[in-house]
Amino acid sequence: MDFSAKIIDWYKVHKRDLPWRNTNNPYLVWLSEIILQQTRVNQGLNYYLTFKKEFPSLQKFAMAKEDKILKCWEGLGYYSRARNMHHTAKHIVKHCKGRFPEKYNELIRLKGIGPYTAAAIASFCFNEPFAVVDGNVIRVLSRYLGINQSFYSATGKKEFEKVAALLLNKSNPAIHNQAIMEFGALQCIPQNPSCHQCILNETCYALKNNKVKELPLRKEKKESKTKYFNYIIIHNKNKVFIHQRTGKGIWENLYEFPLIEENKKWTSEMQLLGKIKQRFKTDTVSLLNHPIEITHILSHQRIKIKFYHVQLSDYSFMKKNYELVNTNMLKEYALPIVIRKYINSISIFGEKKII
Repeated sequence: MDFSAKIIDWYKVHKRDLPWRNTNNPYLVWLSEIILQQTRVNQGLNYYLTFKKEFPSLQKFAMAKEDKILKCWEGLGYYSRARNMHHTAKHIVKHCKGRFPEKYNELIRLKGIGPYTAAAIASFCFNEPFAVVDGNVIRVLSRYLGINQSFYSATGKKEFEKVAALLLNKSNPAIHNQAIMEFGALQCIPQNPSCHQCILNETCYALKNNKVKELPLRKEKKESKTKYFNYIIIHNKNKVFIHQRTGKGIWENLYEFPLIEENKKWTSEMQLLGKIKQRFKTDTVSLLNHPIEITHILSHQRIKIKFYHVQLSDYSFMKKNYELVNTNMLKEYALPIVIRKYINSISIFGEKKII
C-alpha cells in the first residue's frame, strides 16, 4: 500500500469532526484556513462559528464594516489576516461578480492568499491537484523521508513542495491533503509522537535513524525586540478617552488608550507626569494608581506595558483629538487582547480594585 493510501485509510478512522470539513463552499473553507493560521483548532473553532453566524456569505462579509470584523477577530492576533480577507472579499464581489475563483493560479493572485491557502481551497472545493504544505505536512514529510533541509530556506521550500506534489493522490487531492495534515496534527506531533503505533513506522526514515526529535529542522529564531508602552487611561467622570491606531504597525485600526511609548527603558513617574502634561496640554495631572508591569509577548517582539489611571485639570485637547466613551461601552470596540484582559480585571470597568 502506498503512502497516500495509508494515510487516507488512517484519516477515515481517526479524523476529527470539524465543521469546515462538511462543506465545499470556498468562502467557508477560506475562512477556516485563514483563522487556523497561527491558531490551534480548539481556539479557532469558536471564531469560525462566530464568523459564520455574523457573516454567513462572502457578500455579507464584503459589505461588513471593518470595525465589526476586527471586533469579531479580537484575541486571534495577526489582525492583518482579517483586513486582507475583507479586502479580498470586496475584490471578489466587485471584480468577480461575487463568484470565488476556482483555479489555483487565480486564487494565488488574491491578497492574503499564499501557496498553502490557494492549494487548500483549490483542492478541497474544486478538486484541483495541488498539494498543501503547512507545518504539519512539513513535519510528516521531513521525518518520513529524511528531508534534512529547513523549509524556510529557498532550496528547502522547493524540496518540500516538490515531494508533496509527487506524493499527492491526484485523483483525490482533497482527502489526501486533509489526511496528511490531520496525520501531522494528531499522530506525527512535534513532541513525543507515538511512533510504535504509527502506520508508517516500518518505512519512516526518522524512526529508523533515531532522528524523530531532530526533524524537521527548526526555523532560526530572530532576536525579539522589546518595547515599552505607557497606556494613559484618562478619566472624565464615568468616561475615558480612546483612539484608533493608524499606520502599518501592530494592532492596525484597533482602538487603544492614549499611548506614550518609551525608547529603551521606563522613565520615572515624575518624568512621565511631565510628558502627560506636555502631550495632552494640561496644567495638572492627578495620578490614581501605581501600576505594575505587564509583559505581552508577540511573535516578533516583547511589549512591556504599564496602565496609568489619571485625571486632568484641562480636557479640551483630549476632547478635540480623542474619542470620549462610557466605560461600559468599551466592550463594543475592537481592542488589542492585552488591553481587553486588563479592562476585564479592574473595578472601573468591572468589579476589582484599580489601586
